[in-house]
This record gives sequence, C-alpha cells and structure tokens, in this order.
Amino acid sequence: MLARRPLSIALQRPFRNIYMSSLTGPRPVSWKAAAPPIPNFAAQHASLPRLPVPNLNATLQRLKASLLPLAHSEAEFADAAKKIEAFGSHAGSGNLLQSRLLQRASEREQWLEEWWDNLGYLGYRDSVVVNVSYYYGFDGQPAHLPQSPAARAAGLARGALVFRQKLLSGQVSPDATKEGQFCMDSYRWMFDCCRIPGLEGLDWSTSHTGANADELGHIIIVRKNRFWKLKGIVNGRILSMSELEKQIQHIYDSTTEEYPGVGVLTASNRDVWAKDHAHLATNPHNASILHTIHSSAFLISLDTDTPTSPVDLSRSSWHGSLSPSTSDAPGLKNRWVDKPVEFIVFDNARAGFLGEHSVMDGTPTVRMCDEVLDWLADPAFDLGTPSATPPPTPEPLDFVVDGTTRNAIDKASKAAYELANSQELSYHLTSYGKAAIKTFGVSPDSWAQMIIQLAYARLLRARGLKREGGTYESATTRKYWKGRTETIRVVTSQSDAFVSAMDDSRVSREDRKKLFDAAAKAHITLAKAAGAGEGVDRHMLGLKLCLKEGEPVPEVYNDPLYKRSGNWALSTSAIFSDHFPAYGWGEVVPEGFGVAYMTGFNDRLQYTITSRKEMPNQEFKEEIARAAVDLYDLYAGQPKAML
Repeated sequence: MLARRPLSIALQRPFRNIYMSSLTGPRPVSWKAAAPPIPNFAAQHASLPRLPVPNLNATLQRLKASLLPLAHSEAEFADAAKKIEAFGSHAGSGNLLQSRLLQRASEREQWLEEWWDNLGYLGYRDSVVVNVSYYYGFDGQPAHLPQSPAARAAGLARGALVFRQKLLSGQVSPDATKEGQFCMDSYRWMFDCCRIPGLEGLDWSTSHTGANADELGHIIIVRKNRFWKLKGIVNGRILSMSELEKQIQHIYDSTTEEYPGVGVLTASNRDVWAKDHAHLATNPHNASILHTIHSSAFLISLDTDTPTSPVDLSRSSWHGSLSPSTSDAPGLKNRWVDKPVEFIVFDNARAGFLGEHSVMDGTPTVRMCDEVLDWLADPAFDLGTPSATPPPTPEPLDFVVDGTTRNAIDKASKAAYELANSQELSYHLTSYGKAAIKTFGVSPDSWAQMIIQLAYARLLRARGLKREGGTYESATTRKYWKGRTETIRVVTSQSDAFVSAMDDSRVSREDRKKLFDAAAKAHITLAKAAGAGEGVDRHMLGLKLCLKEGEPVPEVYNDPLYKRSGNWALSTSAIFSDHFPAYGWGEVVPEGFGVAYMTGFNDRLQYTITSRKEMPNQEFKEEIARAAVDLYDLYAGQPKAML
C-alpha cells in the first residue's frame, strides 16, 4: 500500500457523521429534488406541456403495424393481432389500465419519470461500462494552443468551468427547435453530481449544487489511478488556462508510479460496487474522498493511452486500455464512471468524453462539449489572466486500501477486462454526406436509417437467418416537461418493401426509388409521432406497470412476436458535433449491434458499429458501406423536392 498522509483521530468522527448516510443510503425518497433548478429554466415547469398519455387505440394500431414486418408467418401475426384486439376491447384489461395511467398522469407532473429512472437505469445492475455509458472522441487540440497533454486538459477544464458558470448563473439559452423550447431540467445533473450505488438494488444520484460556493468548483484529476483535488475556482474566479496547465502539469510530474486502482470498482456490477463502496465508506478518510469526488464539478482522467485512429480513440474513450497478458483493465482503474461528466486526456494530447447516462441523456452533454470545443477553437476565446497570487497546489486524495478493497479491485479489473474484451467495434465513413442527400430531397436521418435496414437484411440473408428483433431509434420528447426519449420503431412494411426491392432484379430503378420514398415518409411520420410522445413502447410499459399485485398479465405482453419486436437487435441513435470524429455505445442485446451515426457532416456519414466478438461486426460494417453506395447510386443526379 502506498504511503498516505495521516489523519487525526479527532477528524474521523465528524467525517463519519456527515457523509456515511449520504454515501451508503438508504436512498433518499426525494433525491431527485436535491439538484436545484437552473434559474432561467425554472419557469419551464409552468410553461412546458406535460408528457401526454397517448390514446389507447392509436397506440395499439401503431403496435400492430410495427409487428407485421417482424412476423415470421401470417399465422404468427394473426395470433398477435388477436391478442392486441382483445387487450383493447371493451372486455379487455387495456381500458382499465389506461384509466389508471390517466389517473397517475393527473396526480404527477410527469407520469413516466420515476418508472423510467428506476427501470431504465437506476435499477439496472450490470456494469454501466459498455452497457449504458456513452462516449465521444474529440478532434485535435487547436493549433494556436499549446500541444501538451496538460494544456489539452487545462483547456477542457477552463471551457467546462465557464460553461458551468454560465449555466448556473442563468446565461445558457434553452435548447429549442422552430416549434419551441426543449425541457432543460436534466441540465441540473451535469455538474457537481454523481451516481451512488445502492445497497438495496436501486441507485440514485446526489447533487451538491446547492452547497456553499466555497465547497464547490473543484475538479477531480486522475493520473495513474491516483486521485487529485484541483481547485478550479478560487475566490469566485475561474483559473486561467495557464494556471490550470501548471496545476495539471504538477499532477503529471508528481505521479510517476501506479496507485491502487480504486476507480475500477465503479465499473463492477452495481450490487458488487454497492458493497465495495459501502466498505470503502466505513473508513472516515475514504468517506471524505468519496464526498470530494461526488461533489466535484467534473472529472478529468489523464490516461496513458496514445490513440490515433478513430477506432483506437473510440475504444480508449469507451473503456480505456486493456491488458490481455494479465486479463486486466488498467484504463478503467483511472476512471470514475459514475460521474456524469468525465473528460479523458491521452498522453498524445488527444481527448474524449465518457458520460454516465442515468438521469441525463446525451443531448445536453453534446451541447456542452460542442460549445467548449468551439470556444477553444476560437483564438478570441478568453483563456483568463493569471492572478498575482498562485492558486492552491492540487491535493492528492489517496484511499486507504485494505485487503478487502485490494481483492475487490483485482476482481473488478478481471470482470471489466472480460466485459470490455468481449466487444468488437468498427467504423465507417461514407464518401458523401448531408449535402448530397439534401440535393436528393431526402431526410438525412431517414437515409441513414434505410442504409442500416438494407445492410442488416443483407447480412441476415447471407447467413441464412431470420430477423429476431426490431430496430430502436431514439427520439427526444424534451418538448415536454421532464421529457426524455421515446422509441422510433424503424422497421416498417414500407422499409421492408424497399429493402427487398434493392436486391430484386425484376424491380426497376424508378420503382425502387418510389419504394424508398414511401419508406422514408413512413420513417418521418413515426419519428414525428415519437417526438410528440405518441409512440408504442413507453405507453405499453406504463400500462403494464399499472397492473396491481395478483392481477394477470395481459396475453399480449407474453406474445412471442410482441417480445421479438422489443428485442432491440439494432440499437441506433444519432447526435452531431463537428468536433466528434468518434461517438458510440454498446449493443443492448447479446445478439445485437449498437449503431451510432452522424448525418451532420456535409461530406460524409459516420457510422460506429459495436457488438460482441462472436457477432459478424466487420461483415455488418461492410454491408453498411455497400448499402450506402447502392443508395447513392440509386439517386445520383436525380434532385427532387424535399420529403
């Protein structure tokens, strides 16, 4: 065990009294209210509409339509359709459950929030690494800035602290479309927050934003598994980039050996991590360190990797370095994956981001990272002026690591290696992008999705397999108060007709285009409906959760075709920043793929495909590349009106 500073007995009891209950639970009933509202967004509580409960019959009709292309036979579809009709009939249980759901919606400000927090994220017990967390890989350090890793970290630190200051002081404008503002409530959980592993099967997030300002504004820096507290704000002033660079360089220079990899414990199964976390917190010195990590503005991991290619940058950002010779995950020892904002700076000054997903989706962190990187790319951005008084020297935070924790680290690192090493990742850029697609009059998102559908159908056909799951695409419902996401069920009869026609020599080019147009229009209709809260999956979940103890589960929920439709063999989503040459997450089912894509570049589409190693990942990437060329060739030189 490495040497640590002694802690007097007199200090131990206050640490235990102050921190133990908040560190280990039980989960506070009102934990979600702990993060204070952002000043200029507080009015959204009254101004934004509430998430609607869709009409039952409309949802069941959408459900039925979504099942048709996924059915393996007419008889299978007919059987599922019969169960759907029985569920929605006057004698069925659907209307009773709908009335209960409407009652719930009338009594709460958001009928889905608590269920979604718990079932979607906080009750999920597998590791958040690979399974839940998402990553961005950034473009290079702007040429006008110093090129060292310390300077890279300093720029990100100053930019993020400026964004935080603007956010908390009410200077960040709301996200919006031409239709109006988006809910900004989840921005409360960006800074000064952390996820806490729960001993009773449910995690929660803790926010320290309402604490004394003097206790906030610090950053956690991790180098070679050693944690440091860096005061990024001193007497209300954000440190200049040059001051931050000197502070971070001090951390580089002072950390020459590996420290115990406590950070890898956060990558464990959540129940395992909860027990290890509780054990750590029994030591008052460790409890104070945990409190400091949780209350930090954000975290920066100074990794020893030197990624260059998009694939290497992806993997280094996603899960860090792996050691096959020791079946170890050294990269995750240098992380704390429960922080919602974690920047990663590599030894070649490349950088990325890892996001904790439980109470904040990706769009807020996309905006934050994009604005920070925009600022740093602008030579006019205020990098700050150093004070005549040097800032406090960074403080090392060295955990007391006993035999129990040392064994836990070893087990966690082996498990993290097994998980991360089970993954395959590939990457593809097309030779054209948004500019060309718009000349064809097509929605870039629909175009990108139909490429995926065509590629996946060809992959299955080549392997003699039937489709055993649907395609999930995320739609934001942030037009509503506390809205998060709804599912776009991408597979439609129209998309299947287009896909079939593309490899049918009997279908003319013009007919293929007509079928594509129909598929794209169907996709746009579903996307708009999902964004309006008029999807299938959240509503069906809510109805099921309205069952009372002892009541039978309606037959539709156990129908094989219905279950197949929610087995997300393809989990897809798109974000955009021109600063992100890498972006992705893991597949959501063992036999599936995660497909992260970007359509915002004028000259290329960007696809990242993740899966387990036993899946034909490379073949799928090649099929995406082929489908992208085939679709372009179908439309090349044929401009038309925008769909």
